[in-house]
Amino acid sequence: MLSTLRLSISSAAALRINSRRCCLSSLPSWATLDPLSLGTSPTPHSVTNLVNGQWTTSSTSTQKSLLIPNPTDKHAPPVCTVPDTQPSELTPFIESMNRVPKSGVHNPLKNVERYLKFGEISRKAGEALSDPIISEFFIQTIQKTVPKSHAQAAGEVKVTADFLKNFGGDNVRFLARSFGVPGDHYGQFSNGHRWPYGPVAIIAPFNFPLEIPVLQLMGALFMGNKPVLKPAEKCALVMEQFIHLLHDCGMDTNDVDLLNCQGPVAEKLILKSNIRLTQFTGSSRVADILLEKTKGKVKIEDAGFDWKILGPDVDDVEYVAWQCDQDAYACSGQKCSAESILFAHENWEKAGLFDKMKENASTRSLDDLSVAPVLTHTTKDFLDHTFRLLEIPGAKLMFGGKELDNHNIPEVYGAVEPTAVFVPLKEMLKDEHFGVCTTEMFAPFQVVTTFADDEMSLVIEACERMSNHLTAAVVSNDVEFQTAILANTVNGTTYAGRRARTTGAPQNHWFGPAGDARGAGIGTPEAIKMVWSCHREIIMDTVVPSGWEQPKAT
Repeated sequence: MLSTLRLSISSAAALRINSRRCCLSSLPSWATLDPLSLGTSPTPHSVTNLVNGQWTTSSTSTQKSLLIPNPTDKHAPPVCTVPDTQPSELTPFIESMNRVPKSGVHNPLKNVERYLKFGEISRKAGEALSDPIISEFFIQTIQKTVPKSHAQAAGEVKVTADFLKNFGGDNVRFLARSFGVPGDHYGQFSNGHRWPYGPVAIIAPFNFPLEIPVLQLMGALFMGNKPVLKPAEKCALVMEQFIHLLHDCGMDTNDVDLLNCQGPVAEKLILKSNIRLTQFTGSSRVADILLEKTKGKVKIEDAGFDWKILGPDVDDVEYVAWQCDQDAYACSGQKCSAESILFAHENWEKAGLFDKMKENASTRSLDDLSVAPVLTHTTKDFLDHTFRLLEIPGAKLMFGGKELDNHNIPEVYGAVEPTAVFVPLKEMLKDEHFGVCTTEMFAPFQVVTTFADDEMSLVIEACERMSNHLTAAVVSNDVEFQTAILANTVNGTTYAGRRARTTGAPQNHWFGPAGDARGAGIGTPEAIKMVWSCHREIIMDTVVPSGWEQPKAT
């Protein structure tokens, strides 16, 4: 029976592999690359810039280019080359942005047919991403640039497709819904409108190379802005291909500029052009620089040191252990929503939760990319941080803390096992330890601690002292415990209940930080309106009453 089960599992895996190969036997008509050749062909794909409606070729684009290594095999050919646009080459982008009026490309009183146009573009793009061939095209393109399991990459494509379908039809113009209030006298009426900013910039991260930039890009377009998109260099080819798809779905080539460059060059574009808003997703350090340089004209979704609290009511231990593993280690922890710190009531330790977490982590493998290269830290960086935590009194290594065996990951990236370090709660709260204990690694790493019934106030203190408030989870069906935690914390996307998680940025609810006036949301109508439009009030006052007499000056 066991051998039969193994055979059926192997057969199913073979069928999945063959199915994926079949999907890629034909490429989309608009595609300019073959995912199967990325990192295998001796001639890497050349990513191009897009400005003023024109794609640039490698010979006319920029003087310099960046070579993007194969993230899983240092001996393999590079994945692609990306234009390393220099400050002296920004003139076309500056001119493109400066031609956009402050009133936007469309608004509630101008070019209103574009609301319907983008509803149709969004519908077509959502249907395209739901096509098995196109879906697999993007899944494999993502995997070649930001290694993650097929399931994780497929989830990213599905969320993006669902988002696009959500805004088909009239839903784009519904985003710009106005409201009216009666005035003080006959003929007066005030109308509140959602107004675009005009020229805007999007600086997107590497970890979700399709989902995050698409959701922000489309939000900017829906509201009437013209965006210039600067994707992360490591994965720029994903959005290059998606913009080709948008053109195929009817978007004008002048509606979006694509700029491939390094961060300081993007900063120069923002400061030298009349870009009126920049949406930035990435590190807190860069966010703070942009906020200072632009005098606050930035909406940010920055670092997410995300906490999970397990309440005193223990049940469904297998499920909770699985969710802890997924939250901390899926995509090798390279999610802004990843579980960075776990506060577990001591009842969970007694129930064997930590042993189950260790067992789950041990099943992850580089073979299926359930463990993957860490693209923002070297192995040495990771291990140095681990050892620093282990110097705290009472700290201990729960599992991991080692370099992966038998890998060919380039030295510029990290190759590490899923890791958890236990730190006693009272030691963690000491000033000399709190900073290092709450440093986001953006890697398969988490800090774990426990608390007793009389220590809940210490857990709330820790949450209060943290700097970033993106996602959180309160794993408890105890209503009193739930309410006490939720009432005294601020994280913008918080799950509560037995199935609570920290990860999950679907298209059906708000995802973004709270407690920060600079915070940007993503995915929902509220997020799009908040980030990509401002309020404009127009007061109509049209009727001078008959018999009006001029009053005395005041």
